[in-house]
Amino acid sequence: RLAEFGHGVEFGCELIGFEQDDDGVTARLIGKTGVEVVRSRYLVGADGGRSFVRHALGIGFPGKTLGVRAVVADVVLTGLDRDAWYRFNEGDMQRQIGLCPLAGTDLFQIQGPISLEGDIDLSAEGLTALVSERTGRDIRVQSVSWASAFNMNARLADCYRVGCVFLTGDAAHTHPPTGGQGLNTGVQDAYNLGWKLATVLRGGPVTLLDSYETERRPIAAQMLGLATSLLDAMKRGEMRRGRETQQLDIGYPGSPLAFERPERAGGLLAGDRAPEAAIMGASGRPTSLFQLFKGPHWTLLGYEVERSVVAPRYGLHIHTFGPRGDVVDQDDDVRRAYALTPGSWVLVRPDGYVGAIVSACEPAALEDYFRTVGLD
Repeated sequence: RLAEFGHGVEFGCELIGFEQDDDGVTARLIGKTGVEVVRSRYLVGADGGRSFVRHALGIGFPGKTLGVRAVVADVVLTGLDRDAWYRFNEGDMQRQIGLCPLAGTDLFQIQGPISLEGDIDLSAEGLTALVSERTGRDIRVQSVSWASAFNMNARLADCYRVGCVFLTGDAAHTHPPTGGQGLNTGVQDAYNLGWKLATVLRGGPVTLLDSYETERRPIAAQMLGLATSLLDAMKRGEMRRGRETQQLDIGYPGSPLAFERPERAGGLLAGDRAPEAAIMGASGRPTSLFQLFKGPHWTLLGYEVERSVVAPRYGLHIHTFGPRGDVVDQDDDVRRAYALTPGSWVLVRPDGYVGAIVSACEPAALEDYFRTVGLD
């Protein structure tokens, strides 16, 4: 995707230092051709739990080491079908192991606790011995794409931003892998920060960036508590994935970007995740709200509104339901899911959360919100 825009990832290149001022960041990189100096408006530290960026900023990373060390490895192996996720000796922290086929590849991922001390052989031969000993099956690792032995921690950065420099993903929060929320949390960090940076770089209000930490840090704190409790349950052989691990109920109700006029007493609220609903195009072809939301744009939904009230603008897709609308709420799914009344406008953010819900009698309030988020 990056290549489609004429760019590429520069491998074998390390950040060794940076300084910032009011206008941006000067970074020093070392690569195959030596030291290079790069000037940029912003710098994002997405450099993992041992983050150089976080250390350089002097941001505290309080938390605890959880007393569990584990191996994770992506491998090619023989001896297992790819139609299931395999777990052996669940609840036994000395012998349990999991082997998960990675969709879209020919790889399996191996996961399992190991001794807190000592070296671990992460070669194909060493992992074959580990898997065979713990499963009792003739499973052979043919090659290793990537492997690591790591100590589990639960830690949260004291802040996510200093000036023009931000932290995201594991650089901002580390966690045990139990439950699987860590990757999802990091990806949502990146999307949340990404659309806001893009808006500011296009000339939008710089204050928009203040909402990144406000929205994302509390989510990471909740996730760390959940992942740690699931780790404790796994040690007892009692880990179960419930709705909270799916992360579909995450929202930003207290965000400065959550706006309602008038305030709503129930149903869908600004800051909530925008729900899916089946709809039809004006031509009668079935589709869904998620298809309308897909992409880096804002989406404005009008329910039985006067379309001309809102002028077209860059980065905003407008769709209306009603006699002259371009989409049809045939089964009333949208009205029920969004608790809409005639004249309602719902503005959905690029990351799929509801930014604003405004009634027909408050058109000026919607225009004020547009200016707040860089849609003027």
